Order: sequence, then structure tokens, then C-alpha cells
Amino acid sequence: MSRPSWHKYFKSICDEVSLRGTCNRRQVGCILVKDKRILATGYNGAIVGAKHCDEIGHLMVEEHCIRTVHAEINALAQCAKYGIACEGAIAYINTFPCFDCFKALINAGITEIYYSSEYESEGKNNVKEFAQTLHIGLHKL
Repeated sequence: MSRPSWHKYFKSICDEVSLRGTCNRRQVGCILVKDKRILATGYNGAIVGAKHCDEIGHLMVEEHCIRTVHAEINALAQCAKYGIACEGAIAYINTFPCFDCFKALINAGITEIYYSSEYESEGKNNVKEFAQTLHIGLHKL
């Protein structure tokens, strides 16, 4: 029996986390990892205490569901809430990050991002350009 690589291991956990997502437009999972230890997980869903999309429907503005907090932001919020430093950590996301999430991850100290599926968004080229300019590893698994 062969053990999965660290990347496959964290990708599989990220995929599992995404199943908790409550916006059926796209289920996204994110885990933040440092020194091969999981710091936090996040999935897309409504803010704490609010009803989720799968309960009352989407809240659409300009073709985006704004009821949903993105998985990356929820993972960063968990670090902030519990006082976990994520400087130098790696993000595993099952979907290419939007530009706002990319910026938040970088400002929190994330140095590498691994994603498994493509997602076309207005900011995709910006993410790639900034990642290259800032020497942030942006890798498709």
C-alpha cells in the first residue's frame, strides 16, 4: 500500500471540506497548512447565524451570490478568531481563487497556493499576474 503525497493528502482533505459548502452554485473548500499541519479549514457558506443559500436561496448581485462567504475568507477568519498565525502557510483550495480571496490570502502571509479546478472569473488574469510579480507560488494540482 502506498501513501499519498502530501499534496494529494491535503487536496483530498480540501475536497472533503468543500462538501460542507452551503451554496450549491459552487462548493469550495480551503485548508491552510504550515509545516505539514492543518491550521484551519473553510468552506463557502453564509455568515455565522444567517440562513444559508440551501435554506432560503441565493442573494444575487451582478451574477454573484453575495450571501456566501468564500472558503478562503472563512479559513482566514478561523485563524483570526482563534489567534492562529498563518504567516508562511500554504493554501489548498479545490477551486482557483477569486481576486479578492487571493489578495486576502497574500495579505495574511500565505506564500503558496495550490488549487485543483479552474474557475473563470474577471480577476483570474490579475491573480496570475500578481502571483508572478510577488513570487507567490500558484500551482494547479
